Amino acid sequence: MTAAEGSRARHAVVVGGGLAGITAALQLADAGVRVTLLEGRPRLGGLAFSFRRGDLTVDNGQHVYLRCCTAYRWFLDRVDGAALAPLQDRLDVPVLDVGGDRPRLGRIRRTALPVPLHLAPGLAAYPHLSLAERASVARAAFALQRLDLADPALDGTDFATWLHRHGQSARTIEALWDLVGVATLNATAPNASLALAAMVFKTGLLSEPGAADIGWAHVPLGDLHDTLARKALDSAGVRTEVRTRVGGVSRADDGGWHVDVDGERLEADAVVLAVPQRETHALLPEGALDAPDRLLEIATAPILNLHVVYGRRVLRRPFFAALGSPVQWVFDRSHASGLTDGQYLAVSQSAAQDEIDTPVSELRERYLPELERLLPAARGAEVRDFFVTRERTATFAPTPGVDRLRPGARTRAPGLFLAGAWTATGWPATMEGAVRSGFDAAGAALSALGHRRQSPLQEAE
Repeated sequence: MTAAEGSRARHAVVVGGGLAGITAALQLADAGVRVTLLEGRPRLGGLAFSFRRGDLTVDNGQHVYLRCCTAYRWFLDRVDGAALAPLQDRLDVPVLDVGGDRPRLGRIRRTALPVPLHLAPGLAAYPHLSLAERASVARAAFALQRLDLADPALDGTDFATWLHRHGQSARTIEALWDLVGVATLNATAPNASLALAAMVFKTGLLSEPGAADIGWAHVPLGDLHDTLARKALDSAGVRTEVRTRVGGVSRADDGGWHVDVDGERLEADAVVLAVPQRETHALLPEGALDAPDRLLEIATAPILNLHVVYGRRVLRRPFFAALGSPVQWVFDRSHASGLTDGQYLAVSQSAAQDEIDTPVSELRERYLPELERLLPAARGAEVRDFFVTRERTATFAPTPGVDRLRPGARTRAPGLFLAGAWTATGWPATMEGAVRSGFDAAGAALSALGHRRQSPLQEAE
């Protein structure tokens, strides 16, 4: 029997149907392993999903990715969805500042020049910083580029401390570093590990000219992460079961695994737990990790999303970021949601600890006037709907010291593997990190099953 034939006889169970679990299942199935994917919710996609509200299809929150997100781009290609979530031709972020005497529009954009010169013309023209502040940003960027991401000491420092040491003013942090960092890390600079912040900025802005070009779904996220993902899983031969809760994972006498679900016990040669850290902790058999309670020390951070449907068009750009306002990022989701009359805006509020439990009425009273201040066309416009989606545990909190808590894909229990954006991918809690964790878990499982297979990221290098 060849190695490939032997792997086809093996069975792997993947627990969790988010991006990490879907990726692990596809990678295992593509290598010839028989795979069962179990998801407790009625749909796939984890926390990047869609739902119906009247005639609209609504994403629970706005999700974007960058050109440097090579793993998530593989995922889009693998489910035949890349054309539905295109990238900008070139990084261009409108930034509207309403904190002064009059609103001012600036842009964060790049040119085709080599790194780091690709950002220099845009920075030189950025009106929200003084000439001295722009010069200080350039100096900090060069210092950031020199950091060694493999240095474990970076994780013990917060990003704000490092920025202040390198001459960044409070205004510079607000108008540039946090503008990007809050959206990508789900934390402000004082609450973000320097290791994760440096990884984001070095990879996204200082690796190659187009690395930070932004992409986003032009269709509901459910079309990509559920409908197309399920079609890809079916084509790969994966047995996918939704509305299926896993009650326990235990070692079998023959060295394999038992996975208990409602009324059924599955036998598996390998198990991938691709669920959040607390669920993983509850399912881990004794001895699987040296310090399993560390999983419970990985804190979470919330994201709040406000959804506003206007009776007329009030925004002519696909998105913008705001300064001088509690509003962070605003996206036009009209076409993607199926709206045919008026305009639907999604307001994405990261690091939303102070507002995640605020009543809808209070949020409406606060944010509708802010949107009118940012968008004069919204003044007097009919508000047909205003609703809120809350993800209280949207991401792991990227606080200093978090890296020591994040486990790798392998456990001490042979045949048991971990996946999820909270595992040790080196990335913050993003769609990219989730897919990378799926690669890591599948690669480790295939190795344990005697099947050597490179991850798509290695193959592309």
